[in-house]
Amino acid sequence: MLATERPDLRFTTTVAREYVHRVALSEVFLTGWSRTGPDKFTVQTQWPRSHSFYTPINGMHDPLLLCETIRQTFPLLCHAAYEMPFGHQLSWSAFRYTINPQAMRIEQRPAEVDLRVSCSDIRYQRGTPSSMSMHIEATRDGTWLAVADTHFECMSPKVYRRLRSAYSDTARVFAAAPTPVPSLAFASRPRSREDSVLSPNQDEGRFQLRVDTSHPVLFDHAVDHVPGMLLLEAVRQAGHFIIPDDPGMMPSTMDVAFHRYVEFDAPTAVTATPLPVATVQSDTHSYAVKAYQNNTLAFSATAGLLSP
Repeated sequence: MLATERPDLRFTTTVAREYVHRVALSEVFLTGWSRTGPDKFTVQTQWPRSHSFYTPINGMHDPLLLCETIRQTFPLLCHAAYEMPFGHQLSWSAFRYTINPQAMRIEQRPAEVDLRVSCSDIRYQRGTPSSMSMHIEATRDGTWLAVADTHFECMSPKVYRRLRSAYSDTARVFAAAPTPVPSLAFASRPRSREDSVLSPNQDEGRFQLRVDTSHPVLFDHAVDHVPGMLLLEAVRQAGHFIIPDDPGMMPSTMDVAFHRYVEFDAPTAVTATPLPVATVQSDTHSYAVKAYQNNTLAFSATAGLLSP
């Protein structure tokens, strides 16, 4: 290397954990970002070959690792690119993704994934974003890996306290979270009892959401409501119970709407229903999930499990 050449430093360190709202450094997957145009960015990421929770599936990276990576992109760009102050809260309202399974294969080194992010529908309040949409295209070594779209709200501490009212004291709400209900036994399916986010119900296709606030990945820090990543995991796990053909199936697509916050202090009923197969040759098993808390729809989703 010539003395004047500089090495590519994109994957030598992670971004500061505060920018992605994580406490554990080991759970930070973003390594850098750059602006490529008005409201357009590239975000660099690195995925480990193995993870304690987002475990490999038949030699493939877990698609929910992609979801967590994208979730970390929200606060990173809001803070770093749009100068949103720390202490503001982000609230998911919609999220969908589709993956290219062949690009998810685990290789001999960690996966280095580039996210091309386009922000739109940006609304500002006093110079700070109050809501926005993102379109994300993920590539790995130049190969298309996934596409995702999302919308979320950004709230100042004052607005968030007013919205959350009795739930605004995070430390108190988190400490008062009840003991988790019994977990589902996954048998050969790719989740241990400790990682189960569903509890059994006598009726087929019906479950109760299981919330274990001691989980080191889903609850990296104290929060005042059930986090979105736990709800995505519930969508995945519900599919594995109503479509038991292959325990190695991966969630290749999801389209999720978050209708309201899911609280700790009331049970949440989850239902899952298979959807008709689009074509006879289709190898994707589609299904719908709905979740109700206090008889009100909390979140809903359609998803597809694919045998790689």
